[in-house]
Amino acid sequence: MPTMPKILAIVFYALALYSVSVPSQAATAPPAEEKATALLIIDIQDFYFPGGAMPLVGPEEASRNGAKILEKFRAEGRLVIHVGHNAKSKMGFHASVAPIDGEKVFYKDEVNAFKGTDLLSYLREWKVQRLVIMGMQTHMCVEAAVRAASDFGFECILVGDACATRNLKYKNREISAEDVHAATLGTLDRTYATVLDTETFLATY
Repeated sequence: MPTMPKILAIVFYALALYSVSVPSQAATAPPAEEKATALLIIDIQDFYFPGGAMPLVGPEEASRNGAKILEKFRAEGRLVIHVGHNAKSKMGFHASVAPIDGEKVFYKDEVNAFKGTDLLSYLREWKVQRLVIMGMQTHMCVEAAVRAASDFGFECILVGDACATRNLKYKNREISAEDVHAATLGTLDRTYATVLDTETFLATY
């Protein structure tokens, strides 16, 4: 008849085998469902580039970064939405990020892309949960879109170096585009959006 120490040894051995053969719940649980994400491109239009009616500071670099993100969304077959201010056709969009067939385009007359358009209903129809936002001008139409989207319940990612703005003047004070841009991103970050640069976004999402 086995002694008590032998019985205990058998029990511990059996428990050890069970713990090895049965995977943990974390290992077998299915991965969390990816949030439905759309790219929202705000007003990257010709009149903001050199030779246009209201040239910004650094629109070329911003649009090059924007093109990288747009390329990723297209390659992955994800939803892309273009917003244009008072544009009459897609020719008003800069060639680097111009819409292609199948991509939704909204035209607006207001700063806020949601005001006077069907953008909100379109996003809800597609069950979008997260918006990746970029465009021009940082402190105007981009900021307005981010704030509105966040208030409507969307998770927002703002790609800061895919946005551009311009120098401002208030009374006798000149405010550089760099400061306007940085102040806007600083205000939105962690309150209305997560602000990332292009390379960080591409590596993370």
